[in-house]
Amino acid sequence: MKQQHYFHLVNQSAWPILAALGALVLTLGATMYMHTYTLGIFILLLGLIHCLIIMYLWWLDVIYEGFVEGAHTSIVQRGLKGGMILFIVSEIMFFAAFFWAFFHSSLAPSIWIGGIWPPASILVFDPWGIPLLNTLILLVSGAAITMAHHYLILGHHVKVEESLLQTLSYAIGFLELQFYEYFNAPFDISDGIYGSTFFMTTGFHGFHVIIGTIFIFVCFLRLLFSQFTRDHHVGFEAAAWYWHFVDVVWLFVFIILYYWGGI
Repeated sequence: MKQQHYFHLVNQSAWPILAALGALVLTLGATMYMHTYTLGIFILLLGLIHCLIIMYLWWLDVIYEGFVEGAHTSIVQRGLKGGMILFIVSEIMFFAAFFWAFFHSSLAPSIWIGGIWPPASILVFDPWGIPLLNTLILLVSGAAITMAHHYLILGHHVKVEESLLQTLSYAIGFLELQFYEYFNAPFDISDGIYGSTFFMTTGFHGFHVIIGTIFIFVCFLRLLFSQFTRDHHVGFEAAAWYWHFVDVVWLFVFIILYYWGGI
């Protein structure tokens, strides 16, 4: 029977319940590992591998529905974009909590840290070194993925591939510099409120950069298999939006944590 509407009614699937079970095992393993149980690391890795496999298979089904079955009509694409926007908004709230903790601690420093910010025992980073370079790298990477989107709309697939490769190279360069900075940091996450807020915020941002890099790499692979067209590339748009979100968060990290927080 021919479908008489523009909406996509998904079929029954085992992926949601399997993903939930994997998340449960992952959480249980992480808890056991942090409490030094013998099998904690094994259960943690088991849950992580389970979740990664389910993610791969589930997203493979989504790609099949959109690319092969043609289930992602214009109305469905609008819903997918709305879902991505809501996801990014939730991520903004996630980082807002870390910035709130930093402001709470820095605007009214406790007597337990000497009543000054940064604490006297903390040797802060120079914002005009690696942090500034990383800022420039992310800004250029944002321009590169914007150009890739522009070329995709124009139908210049070779230039899209080149721009995506440039974005990936910038992303990897950013991560390398961030790891270098971490390994040479004059303080660590255990150095009071400054160390915990700094490394939690920058660390989670780095984790989001890794996720965004994987996102863009998957889009590059899909582009090689001609799975994106000029008017049907929701996955690519979602990756570009996510990457711009990562860029904007880093601007706040640079201004607040590195520059203002180090004065």
